[in-house]
Amino acid sequence: MARGSQPGERRGGRRKGTPNRASVAREKEIAASGLTPLQYLTSVYRDEKAPRDMRIDAAAKAAPFVHPKLASIIHKGDAKQPVAIATISAKQYEAMARKLLSEV
Repeated sequence: MARGSQPGERRGGRRKGTPNRASVAREKEIAASGLTPLQYLTSVYRDEKAPRDMRIDAAAKAAPFVHPKLASIIHKGDAKQPVAIATISAKQYEAMARKLLSEV
């Protein structure tokens, strides 16, 4: 009889996503303090009495937690079916916008 687990089989240990003791303790401590780091940064950049540089710095540091970065992609086109880029005039754009607004 073979011993050990099969490839891909998982035995014992903590279930995926279960926090460890240190993480649980840290989260309890943050919750007890009443203010998370993100909440603090948010309060700083919303404070109109704070210096502008400080507000901009706080907003820049809080932004990645609120707005994820966009991933860049590389389009690998097909030589048989190339990507067509079309341009429209300002008049065509306005006509499309009017049509869309009338439908709403």
